[in-house]
Amino acid sequence: MLKTVRYSLLTTGLLLSGFALATPAGDLPLMPWPAQVERPSAQGALVLNNQLTINLSGDDLGDAVNRLRERIGRQTGWEMVPQSAPAKSPTIDIVIARKVPAIPRPDSDESYKLVVDESGVKLTANTRFGAMHGIETLLQLLQNGPDNTAIPYVTIEDAPRFPWRGVLLDSARHFLPIEDIKRQLDGMAAAKLNVFHWHLTDDQGWRFASTRYPKLQQLASDGKFYTPAQMKDIVRYAADRGIRVVPEIDMPGHASAIAVAYPELMSAPGPYEMERHWGVLKPVLDPTKEATYAFADAMVGELAAIFPDPYLHIGGDEVDDTQWKNNPAIQKFMQENTLADSHALQAYFNRKLETILEKHHRQMVGWDEIYHPDLPKSILIQSWQGQDALGEVTKNGYKGILSTGFYLDQPQSAAYHYRNEIVPQGLNGVDKISDADSAQSWTFTMPRLKGSAVEGTFTLVKGDQEWRGFIDFKGKSRRAVDDIEWLSPDQVTFTVDTWMGATRPVLSIHDDQLKGYFLVGNVRYPISGERLDDVPKGIQPVVPDDAQQKNLLGGEAALWAENIVAPVLDIRLWPRGFVVAERLWSAKDVTDTDNMYQRLQAIDSWSTVSVGLQQHTQQLVQFTRLANGGSTLPLQILAQAIEPAQYYTRQHLKFQAGNYHAFEPLNRVADALPAESNTVRHLNEWADNLISDAEDNESADALRHVFTRWQNNTADVLVLTDGNHQLASMKPVALQVDKLAALGLRLTDLVARQGTLDDKEYASIQSQLDEAAKTQDEVVIAAVYPLEMLLRATRIE
Repeated sequence: MLKTVRYSLLTTGLLLSGFALATPAGDLPLMPWPAQVERPSAQGALVLNNQLTINLSGDDLGDAVNRLRERIGRQTGWEMVPQSAPAKSPTIDIVIARKVPAIPRPDSDESYKLVVDESGVKLTANTRFGAMHGIETLLQLLQNGPDNTAIPYVTIEDAPRFPWRGVLLDSARHFLPIEDIKRQLDGMAAAKLNVFHWHLTDDQGWRFASTRYPKLQQLASDGKFYTPAQMKDIVRYAADRGIRVVPEIDMPGHASAIAVAYPELMSAPGPYEMERHWGVLKPVLDPTKEATYAFADAMVGELAAIFPDPYLHIGGDEVDDTQWKNNPAIQKFMQENTLADSHALQAYFNRKLETILEKHHRQMVGWDEIYHPDLPKSILIQSWQGQDALGEVTKNGYKGILSTGFYLDQPQSAAYHYRNEIVPQGLNGVDKISDADSAQSWTFTMPRLKGSAVEGTFTLVKGDQEWRGFIDFKGKSRRAVDDIEWLSPDQVTFTVDTWMGATRPVLSIHDDQLKGYFLVGNVRYPISGERLDDVPKGIQPVVPDDAQQKNLLGGEAALWAENIVAPVLDIRLWPRGFVVAERLWSAKDVTDTDNMYQRLQAIDSWSTVSVGLQQHTQQLVQFTRLANGGSTLPLQILAQAIEPAQYYTRQHLKFQAGNYHAFEPLNRVADALPAESNTVRHLNEWADNLISDAEDNESADALRHVFTRWQNNTADVLVLTDGNHQLASMKPVALQVDKLAALGLRLTDLVARQGTLDDKEYASIQSQLDEAAKTQDEVVIAAVYPLEMLLRATRIE
């Protein structure tokens, strides 16, 4: 049953051989990457078969050992031989040092040690929670190689960087069935995420059954709500996987559902109807009424009886104070109680709410807006406003977690989330300009499809050897920019990560005027601006010191549900959830993006087989519906060239079209697409390789292969677009992809023979690419960007 072999392991895109110790991350198919990984110099592996045995001592892991056996069976295809009693020499020996309550706590010990050698697998942990994490690592290591199924010899010592590693699921805007939530909990456990933040109420729905205020579910849920028994079942299911459940009821804003059921609690008389539109809405609880606090007390009491976690989330964000300002009684109350403004009134509400929470032995979690010096240091701030706000909170002694940059409902690249460091970073002197430097500063205005324009300035500085720069978005702290490149004497580009996503301005300068666009994710937003005479002053980042950084407890991925329904939930969360998990678990210096993508590809496959996540299944189901009885292969090939429009572009387009509401169908091709195209990412790599080395035939052939495949797919995909009205709007996209494929073949050949284009032809091709880059039916042809790389390599210098 046990056998030692020399170890050579091939996984999807990964050759895992010759690896001893890689720092900070290596080539084993692990995610999150562990704190310490050691491989023996004489590498080997433990060969397994279906007779393997598992012993457990020190604590009862419930059904976890049975799940481990089942998942080994899934990963291998074996019918596992039953084990009736503890084995004398087990294949896998799990030893837990001490027994602890089965409900995880914020301070639970999650560390573990995993040793695989010729004698078998030894997993040791201080508590059940570390053992569960070690089991996930073990399952990721198990691979079907060319000769056998084996686990590499390895010693892993592991513990998380941050204790709070969460996922927010929004059941209020679109209801999520219990079985879909449980599947996400399975994925969270696999990714070593340990907090399920359950957003249960919002303007568009109240999703849990209240005993004291039953009209909430009767009038404000459309019949879609969770019973106490169902919520307790989720708590048990999560705890069995080492996951805490933190419920959220949003108060005093986002309260339209409360207004429908109990208008007497509101700050304006109504009447109110069920809210179907998205956005920041006006209904808000009346903080001057005792009935409001009786309601809050009842809600907290009911939730405390169901959810054992010490934290309870009260929302507190995006309060529209119109009703407060228009209510004479509330204004009088504010004067009598010396409450200077609406923020002070909300702080008054939160102080009373905090007392209610304390009565029920719960600690307050809320969004940035609840932060106020009158509240005790025991509260926890969840930041959607970013590292600036989080830095301020932690410097003043409050605890915080970060969600900005981890909004997975926005389609963004995995690399963007991976770069999102929890601890606010300084500028390291990038904006200190010496007499030897040459600096130029510019204003910019970027209109958006919804909301006010994004405004600010940026400064580029030429030092002795190279360019550096920084950008100042209005109202936000200064950020350093990277990858400054002058594409021509009057055209410059650079990169910067913003709250909107990965941002790459492409700017043309003429007569001290600025034009061009900001590429936000994959969407172009036109900008205008002008040159400044002087370098502007900016807001410096708030950087907590080492002691204050201890107040940073971690972060949460957020999946707001305006554009998410259960049939596409997994597509949105996975596999990018593993990327956020690694940022929250692994060491700060685990930042190699190329290495991350290699491991992510393996984890994506593993999570569908071992964990049962459905990111690929859900896409296939959506494509099957759209193919309308035809083959889904043409849509799968077309999907290689396109991506959903990133940032909030899709939401804003729906807003402009009058479709920003709960009944807008999420049935487009865009809804079935992952956030980024792996094929386009590889095209970028191959194009870069070919530009660097025109004799790189392997990269040239890879490019030609993809472009030829797209060309050959056109006729088949047009049959589908003509056969289903829901696909008709994708026909122009398919035709443009065909043209781009032909252009890609030509540019590949041109770069390979180091050819050039004259100015007229260059401009003509650039114009074609600019046209193809426009958002169409909420998708972007992302293949435009590797073609632009190839085009620029043909420019006559």
